[in-house]
Amino acid sequence: MNGNSYDLVIVGGGIGGSALAKVMAERGARVLVAERETQFKDRVRGEFLSPWGVSEAARLGIERHLRDTCARELRYHDIYAGPAPMRRDLAATSLQQLPALAFFHPQMQEVLLQAAQTAGAVIRRAARVRTVVPGANPTVAIETNGRVEEVGARLVIGADGRVSEVRRWGGFTAKHDPDEMWMTGALLGHMEGITDLAFSMMITPTRGGVFLAPQGNGRFRAYYAYHRSAPYRLSGEKDLPLFIAESVKTGAAPEWYAGCSLEGPLATFPGADTWVEHPHRDGIALIGDAAGSSDPTWGQGLSLTLRDVRVLRDALLGSEDWRTAADHYATQRHQYYGALHTVTGWITQLNFATGPQADSLRAKALPLLAEDPSRMPDHLISGPDLPTDDAVRLRYFGEQ
Repeated sequence: MNGNSYDLVIVGGGIGGSALAKVMAERGARVLVAERETQFKDRVRGEFLSPWGVSEAARLGIERHLRDTCARELRYHDIYAGPAPMRRDLAATSLQQLPALAFFHPQMQEVLLQAAQTAGAVIRRAARVRTVVPGANPTVAIETNGRVEEVGARLVIGADGRVSEVRRWGGFTAKHDPDEMWMTGALLGHMEGITDLAFSMMITPTRGGVFLAPQGNGRFRAYYAYHRSAPYRLSGEKDLPLFIAESVKTGAAPEWYAGCSLEGPLATFPGADTWVEHPHRDGIALIGDAAGSSDPTWGQGLSLTLRDVRVLRDALLGSEDWRTAADHYATQRHQYYGALHTVTGWITQLNFATGPQADSLRAKALPLLAEDPSRMPDHLISGPDLPTDDAVRLRYFGEQ
C-alpha cells in the first residue's frame, strides 16, 4: 500500500467517523479522516445516549473515555404527566443495567477525534471532500489549503450526516417518511427547579413534546417537538419567547424557564426518518445519519450511530474480504434500524396523529398505558433487539 492509499478513508469526523477511526486504527488499520471543520461549533445536535447506546460505547472501548472527559451520567428518566415526575431508575431497569449519558456535542466530537488521532489515525481538518468515486478501488478527492489530492481506500466510509454528499456520490437511493413533525432545540442556561440527574420528558398528545438533556451547571439542551401543522417554524433568538411559551403549554413548568438564557443556536429540523435500505455498495459504506437518520424526537441517533460503528468494526475485523464484510454490516443495519423505525412510528402515531381515528386510538390506549406502563415498548431505552411483532404492537395500542 502506497502513501496515497489507506485501508479506510472516512468522510466526517463526528461521533461515528471518529469512533470508527479510533477502533480501527487501534487494530492496525491505516485510517484517514477528512473533517471539514477546523473547530466544532455548537449546533442543535443529539446529546443523549440511551442505556443501549452506552452499552455500544462500552463494547467499542470509548465509554470510560467519554465519562472521563465530557460525559455526565443520567441515572434517571423522568416522565411528567403532572407536577411530579414518574421516575425510572435506568441503571436498575434497563436491559443493559446501565444509565444514560449526556454531553455537550462539540466537546464530545473534539474528544473522540483526538482519541482517533492518538490511536494512529491521520486526521485532516479544514478538508473539503470534492468527490468520491466508487468502484473496485474507490477514491476520494480531498481539498486542503487549496490543493486537491486524490487518495485511494479499501473502503470509503460516509459519516457525513443527514444530508450526506457521500451518499449522493455513491449512487445510493434514500427513502423518506412523510414530513409530519418538527423538532426545535436550544441550549438554555440558568434553568432552575429541575433536576440535572435525569433526562426529562413531557408529552401532551396532539400538543407536542418537551425533552430536556442536562449539560451541568444549570444548562440544558431543551427540545420541543410539534406537528408540522403548527403555524410557525421556530428559528433564532427572536423565537425564544414562543419556544418557551409552547414548551410550557406542552407541560413544562414555567418556573424552569423564568430566568433562562439562550446560550447557543435555536433551530428547527424535520422529524421524518431518512434511510438507505442497504448502506453499502461499490466500496462505499454509510454509517450514522448518512445511512439512516431516526426521527430526532425520540433520541436514538447517537446510540444508532455507535451500533453502526460496532457492527461494521466487528465485520471488518472478522474477514479479509471487506466487501463481503461491509455487506454483512449493511444487512444487519437494515434490521436493527428497521426495528427502531417501526417502534418510533408507533409512538409518533399514538401521540401526534390527528383526526377522529387517532383520537379514538388514544382514548383506548392511553388509559391502559397509564395503568400498566409495561405496555410501552422499551426500545428507546433498551434498544432494537427487543421484539417488534404484532403482539407488541397490539398491546401498545390497547388492542390486546
